[in-house]
Amino acid sequence: MCGIIALLRRPAAVQPIDLTPLVGQLTNAADRLAGDGETPNWKMLGEAIEAAGFVDESLRGLNGAAALLAEPQQSAELKLACERLDALADRIEAAEAEGLVPADRVEAINAELIALRDPSWAIAHDRLRAAEGIVELMGLDPTDGALAAGLSVHQALSALDRLEVRGRDSAGIQLLVTGHGLDLESPQVQALLDERRYPFFGSGAVRTPEGALSFVYKAAAEIGELGDNTAAIRSAVLGDELLHLALESPDAWTMVLGHTRWASVGIISEANAHPQSSEELAAVSALQRGSTGGDTRPFTTAVLNGDVDNHADLAAAETLQLPAEVTTDAKVIPVLWSRRLAEGQDSEVAFRNAVAPMEGSVAIAANSAARPGELMLALRGSGQALYVGLADDAFVIASEPYGVIEETASYVRMDGETPSDPANANATRGQIVRLDASAAGSLAGITRWGYDGTELPVAEGDVVSGEVTTRDIDRGDFPHFLLKELGDAPSSFAKTLRGKLLERPDGGYDVRLPDATLPEGVRAALTDGTIDRVLVIGQGTAAVAGQSLAFQLSNLLADNDIDVDALPATELSGFQLRSDMSTTLIVAISQSGTTTDTNRTVDLARGRGAKVVAIVNRRNSDLTDKADGVLYTADGRDVEMSVASTKAFYSQIAAGMLLAYGIAAEIPGARTADDPEEQEVLAALAVLPAVLKATLEVRPQAAEAAQRYAVSRRYWALVGNGPNIISAREVRIKLSELCYKSIACDATEDKKHIDLSSEPLILVCAAGLVGSTADDVGKEIAIFRAHKAAPIVIATEGASEFTAAAHVISVPETHPRLAFILSAMAGHLFGYEAALAIDAQARILREARVVVEGALAAGEDAGQLLAGLRDELAAPANSWFAALRAGELNGHMEASTAHRVATAFRFTLGIAPLDAYQVELGKIGTPGVLIDDLTSALNDAIDELTRPIDAIKHQAKTVTVGISRSDESVLEIPLVKELFAAGANRDRISYRTLRTLADLSPAVAEVRGFVRYDVTDADSDTPTATVLDKGGVAAALTSRLERDPRLRGTKHLVVREQELLVTRGRKDGRSVLIAPQVKNGVTTGLVLLHVELAGHLDAKTARNVLQGYRRRYQGLSDAVTETEEHFRDDLLAEQPVIDLLALPVLELAERWRSAPAGG
Repeated sequence: MCGIIALLRRPAAVQPIDLTPLVGQLTNAADRLAGDGETPNWKMLGEAIEAAGFVDESLRGLNGAAALLAEPQQSAELKLACERLDALADRIEAAEAEGLVPADRVEAINAELIALRDPSWAIAHDRLRAAEGIVELMGLDPTDGALAAGLSVHQALSALDRLEVRGRDSAGIQLLVTGHGLDLESPQVQALLDERRYPFFGSGAVRTPEGALSFVYKAAAEIGELGDNTAAIRSAVLGDELLHLALESPDAWTMVLGHTRWASVGIISEANAHPQSSEELAAVSALQRGSTGGDTRPFTTAVLNGDVDNHADLAAAETLQLPAEVTTDAKVIPVLWSRRLAEGQDSEVAFRNAVAPMEGSVAIAANSAARPGELMLALRGSGQALYVGLADDAFVIASEPYGVIEETASYVRMDGETPSDPANANATRGQIVRLDASAAGSLAGITRWGYDGTELPVAEGDVVSGEVTTRDIDRGDFPHFLLKELGDAPSSFAKTLRGKLLERPDGGYDVRLPDATLPEGVRAALTDGTIDRVLVIGQGTAAVAGQSLAFQLSNLLADNDIDVDALPATELSGFQLRSDMSTTLIVAISQSGTTTDTNRTVDLARGRGAKVVAIVNRRNSDLTDKADGVLYTADGRDVEMSVASTKAFYSQIAAGMLLAYGIAAEIPGARTADDPEEQEVLAALAVLPAVLKATLEVRPQAAEAAQRYAVSRRYWALVGNGPNIISAREVRIKLSELCYKSIACDATEDKKHIDLSSEPLILVCAAGLVGSTADDVGKEIAIFRAHKAAPIVIATEGASEFTAAAHVISVPETHPRLAFILSAMAGHLFGYEAALAIDAQARILREARVVVEGALAAGEDAGQLLAGLRDELAAPANSWFAALRAGELNGHMEASTAHRVATAFRFTLGIAPLDAYQVELGKIGTPGVLIDDLTSALNDAIDELTRPIDAIKHQAKTVTVGISRSDESVLEIPLVKELFAAGANRDRISYRTLRTLADLSPAVAEVRGFVRYDVTDADSDTPTATVLDKGGVAAALTSRLERDPRLRGTKHLVVREQELLVTRGRKDGRSVLIAPQVKNGVTTGLVLLHVELAGHLDAKTARNVLQGYRRRYQGLSDAVTETEEHFRDDLLAEQPVIDLLALPVLELAERWRSAPAGG
């Protein structure tokens, strides 16, 4: 889980705009919106939206930033005008809440209020903040070059700040500055450069490729908070004397390439932080000696999201000379590109040839100093993404839309999965893009290819408009998005009620839903009895919120014959659909409106005649198009950044309450909002946002409970009864997502019959319970405690029935039918604090790992390193042993992991002699082995305890590796299917072999037969093989191995190398393909396919085949260019395919040397 950001700005003279008319336009719009009465004139919202949008667009880019710097007084007036517009929007919302806006206009006005707040926020928080950022970085009066660089750096760091939710253990940005005008040979500049020639492209390092200046700033800190890394980088840029000297030139131009990392390959260190450079060991060694002459290859840099799964194979095959201190897989990208460039290949061809052999799901952004005005991008696989934002004068590249949206809402999304040639899917899947600064911000500056080099033109239809703004994703001062979004929940609840729950003059309450929510046709079907069943569906949290709607509606329809039920959408589509559903009303709940299972079920139900009302958060989503009526939650765009969604649950509960009353009002004989008991509920509902806000104050109580019980208990459970079972189910979901627990959820009274023997932590949702029910739950809690469980009870303030609880979290009082909502809020807070408490247990181990990785980065030999570690590790090790003895780690660390850490600490600290290592662990103990084992144990222990709050750890790993879908697609390749049809064992065919088969597939016209062999003693000097099965043309052929089982020749070669081979029989001339089957690193079998190869292939297809097969394209190209200036791809089409695949490379290369000039 990482994040990519880059800015490529168009070189242009800065021309500040005049702010005076913009201030006037915004002020006039605010005057007209204010009107003459107490309530703003909401009919003028459209005009205000247009004015604010125009001002925001005008202030974007360099010219807008220059104007804001040049006219501070006008800038201040713009800020005041935005504050006034926001205040007027607040007053319109208040008028809605008071019922002063027509019901059928509420949703339209809400949409307009969003459309007004967006540009108003952007002016105040994006445009003006960017100007402040430039001043902070570059001073009050920057040159044009410094202004452009300051804006790019500020925007990159702002984006990285948002992208850190994708990973934050290290971050970095590179600034490539051309046109600096500095004499790099002058003594002053040389002195500054000599101080900055750090060998491992670490923070502050400077290089001078092609006469440009390349600056890199990095921060690597495993322990820290969101925002720490970008703050450190910002400070480093601010204090860089050489950078500011370079930017004094009015012609200075700066490219920015940045990254935030969650380490998956390689330790956390500045050396492993991205961007990575192309410098190999010779260059690093020269820099360590104080020289700059170690590497003459082109200088390139790159950043990577995802994993290059075969990076070690590529490094070995290409004999890359990589510094031992740099262990990230990203390092191979700039090195391979640089090598291809050094061979004379054009920039984009060299880049494509560098990235094409890389396996895994990857997103790459890279730059070559030889072409500073270009950025190269590559995307392949399902797990990553890249977006090219189209700003007025720049390309903004990011791995998430929210990295782009500060500067532009328009972007092109790269496609890493769709092949450009479906017939050759494996070789052509993915895209490569070149961006040209001279046309930055326009489609003319984007050139796009498939992975095989096929050009894929970019058109207006590829441009997407983003649906969120920085206002939606601003974290403010909160340490995590989850905590911010919980804090937003009361506001989301209130927005959902606004304009629909109205107080009458007599103090009573009405529920008023517009026809857009309950259309006339739905109302009529409810009134005349056509509808006799209401089903509430959703998935996950939405399904749980649906249970609340069903609970409330069932109460209102207690005296009616209408069936009400809530169930997951998949349960309805799988088991409860009827052929005729014309008497059914479906209420479909979805936060995004794009939930596949919910939308599919809606389609199936509508096709059978059902009516559908949707509760959804996003306007214009798929679900809104499918529904008869829609009730929007909050204001119709309530974005959540945390994976664990919380505030959506509360707004869905509010919407469900409103809809329950709206439905009941149409059904004769139902209890309606006018019922005295329901008026009490509605009165409590009206003030519930304030009560929810007060409930947030119980966080210290939740934190105390979490710290005392969550960290040490391995087994957890949730219980509740009545409506509290709804909150229990919701909290179970969030605890599972936040704390990585598989958690039971049961009815309170049922728990004693199930699993008390596990002595679990039991979170009891009991808010709002009164009378005998509360007494009964108190008795259940006493039973839990007697069985050594730890019951933590969420109860209403003043409740006295739960004295047996291990801990009580007290929430404010509200109506008993609404109290479950407060149970959920307290449970969410407990989940947040529990995740923090579990994660804090890893802090000691993280400190130890920082010590070890720091020592490793210093490059000492293992013996010296081990001696130095003993003193530094003593304190964290002793703290960890104390926690282990106290049982604090019992809840979340595996016993085997704890044992490994304890063992590694004992030997590292010298408590146990190294001579005893073999006796205890079964292998020879050396300092190097011990340090490797200590690092491995610390990594696993930290992984078991890490709780990243806003992300999901293992989801992150899945996304990072991201090969599962590409693996599945490879299985559909005809040649792969033929291999398995021949009896190959799927578990013993490596992914590399599958990829090679996929690449070879265009070269194979037909598979005509097979032989399957069992191999024994493969790792000995005398391996043997026996024939297990034969088919096709091979059935009538006698194999030499049937006479003599000793493996020789090509089959022995495949067994030894464990790499697929295409060859031609020396006697019969038959073309065969031999694939190895491998288990635990040992070859256990071979599958030989008799194949008929294509005669010839076109040059492009032939190149793709050779690139994927034993790196023959590169080998052939290298052999030819030993003597020839260029390698001619066109000659590939003239060679028989069998020769391309089977002839010795040097013999094949002679055909290029003897070919007549041309091509």
